[in-house]
Amino acid sequence: MADGLDGRLKGAAAEVKPTQAMLDLYNDYAHDVIDRRTFMDRLSRYALGGVTLAMLTEMLMPKYATALQLAEDDSRIRGERITYASPKGAGTMGGYLVRPASAKGKLPTVVIVHENRGLNPHIADVARRAAAAGFLAFAPDALYPVGGYPGTDDAGRELQSRRNGPEMLEDFIAAVELMQKHPEGNGKVGVTGFCYGGGVSNQLAVRMPTLAAAVPYYGAAPAKEDVAKINAPLLIHLAGIDDRINAGYPAYEEALKVAGKTYTLHKYEGCNHGFHNDTTPRFDPENARVSWNRTLDFFRQHLA
Repeated sequence: MADGLDGRLKGAAAEVKPTQAMLDLYNDYAHDVIDRRTFMDRLSRYALGGVTLAMLTEMLMPKYATALQLAEDDSRIRGERITYASPKGAGTMGGYLVRPASAKGKLPTVVIVHENRGLNPHIADVARRAAAAGFLAFAPDALYPVGGYPGTDDAGRELQSRRNGPEMLEDFIAAVELMQKHPEGNGKVGVTGFCYGGGVSNQLAVRMPTLAAAVPYYGAAPAKEDVAKINAPLLIHLAGIDDRINAGYPAYEEALKVAGKTYTLHKYEGCNHGFHNDTTPRFDPENARVSWNRTLDFFRQHLA
């Protein structure tokens, strides 16, 4: 089959594994490099030998219903939707605040920044995982001012593209400031984020000298001239197969070294951008596990 499509046909059905070319195609679509029409047209070239375009599309899209790790009513956590003030951003913002159910005393706090599609079920699940690990976790939703996550990532990307980028960054700054003063927190706040949220994590480290720690996952690097402003220790996770994002990191890492900043960078070879997201075929279970454990350990070290 074309491009090494690994499929074992069973009558009209097929068990199909995505090729790297398919994953690259989805990555371009998910990051607005190509539009949906182009994505579907190019993906259709792999619909061969009983493998339909519908099968391929279903294979590549997120599986929120079956991949979430913690339910909203999990006994280990208590979550609620809240609003908060963002005077330099949207004015009023919303998000998902999750606590450990058995919390005692002031808690270390983590702000979790979503991808380029709003606070979808996966990011809410990540917030619950952080809370189950003992953190006060807050996941802001940049789509709150335009109605919130609309139910699909396609619609979420379209909505987020309507928002002003600098204004959204102010919304996340306001979220960190909110959690630094939260009565249940110990005042030490770290941030982690994925893709767009990884880039925001880097920008928050630049913009907020009081940030206690930052863990960007495959996010855009800041300008090298801004690196001197960073005070927070960094734990950086990169995917090995991610040329678009990785291209910015040699200059970023060199600037970190020159400025004497505290950072650790891990590149997970053989992984695709989005490898931590267990709802898509880009998910790499072992490297997602390793990176998340490193993230939790890093936050325990710097937010205690």
